Amino acid sequence: MLKDILFIAGKPGLQKMISSSSNAIIVESLIDGKRFPVYSNVKIMSLEEISVYTETEDMPLKDIFKRMHDKEGGKEALSHKEPNEKIIAYFGEVMPEYDKDRVYTSDMKKIVQWYNLLLSKGLLNFEENK
Repeated sequence: MLKDILFIAGKPGLQKMISSSSNAIIVESLIDGKRFPVYSNVKIMSLEEISVYTETEDMPLKDIFKRMHDKEGGKEALSHKEPNEKIIAYFGEVMPEYDKDRVYTSDMKKIVQWYNLLLSKGLLNFEENK
């Protein structure tokens, strides 16, 4: 589900991988649909690789998105532009076990923003492959 969705350092929002070559990958912005090359000297992370610190073990981003999806009944979450107190309270409801020393408000805002963006593009699918 999240393997082809990328976070690219220095670029807003998220990108979807379209194709790859020997020295670059072609991505499409989920925000405006523009395509552009990204070269190997840029920090790129697949959302599937991202996890969040908890008090015990790290939780994959897809599991957090699933919790948000369940909490919101498949609808959009609050805006990432809400005041920090609201974001922290919301994140605490969705993921009460997050590590309060290592997960920053900026991380929470990014996760909420990504969830809403992926939901609006129909890219969140939580159906189990049986």
